[in-house]
Amino acid sequence: MNQIYLVISIAALVILIVFAFLLPKQKEKNRITPLAGLAFGFVLAGILFGEERILGYSLFGIGIILSIVDIIRNKKGQR
Repeated sequence: MNQIYLVISIAALVILIVFAFLLPKQKEKNRITPLAGLAFGFVLAGILFGEERILGYSLFGIGIILSIVDIIRNKKGQR
């Protein structure tokens, strides 16, 4: 069963890489902010440490809170 998840994860990663290189480049690039990158890292860590429920859910929660803070900060900057 774990092998199926591994194959699906690798296939999804390959598809994302292919799309990243084959899609036409946009003139205006929306770069990821450092706070959003940190939030993404916490969510990935939550996935990796998912077997330890307390740790996994805590990391997910931190990632979600950071992403919400980033969204709010970006909305205020656009006004």
